[in-house]
Amino acid sequence: MLSLGEALTLARSQGLDLVEIAPTATPPVCRIVDYGKFRYEQAKREKESKKHQHATMVKEVQLSPRIDPHDLGVKIAHAIQFLCEDMKVKVTLKFRGREMAHTEYGFQVIRQFLSEIAPYGHPDFEPKLVGKGINVMISPLPRNKRAKNPTQPESGGAPGPDQGGSQNNKPARNESKGEAGPQQQGGFTNNPFAQIEIKQAG
Repeated sequence: MLSLGEALTLARSQGLDLVEIAPTATPPVCRIVDYGKFRYEQAKREKESKKHQHATMVKEVQLSPRIDPHDLGVKIAHAIQFLCEDMKVKVTLKFRGREMAHTEYGFQVIRQFLSEIAPYGHPDFEPKLVGKGINVMISPLPRNKRAKNPTQPESGGAPGPDQGGSQNNKPARNESKGEAGPQQQGGFTNNPFAQIEIKQAG
């Protein structure tokens, strides 16, 4: 252990700086380092730690016990898109008036919703009836376990004409009896005299 004066003298002799690392320790702990390099490495570590602490966005999807099947499909598609973008989805189903007497219909809608998005996310907890609504929070599955985003186009296409997709480029063949091409027999395409048998008089 060195005194402050000895530590400063040693740091200056090496062209470095004396940096206090643990001021609350007894005695305080210092290091002889290049201060510029020390600050650069410290900022780099802070930046890396922030990457793993990014704020998770939450999107809300609202349902009703009497939601139309088409509207439910649209809500499910939106939720799947959010989950594929690594966002959480808060699902809220609200009851109105006499609908509170039959909350089982609301839970049925929620269960159908969860079953549809199961390949993309999972509920953080079981759906709960809170006040006049049912709430559930859905987190995205890890990317290696998540189904492919259905909005992304599939790669590849239909085979081209050279791959057996079309036969329009094949040269036409004349299937007439013994004709080599359309311009024979006097220049007629379909020679009306081709079938006439000519006999010479003896």
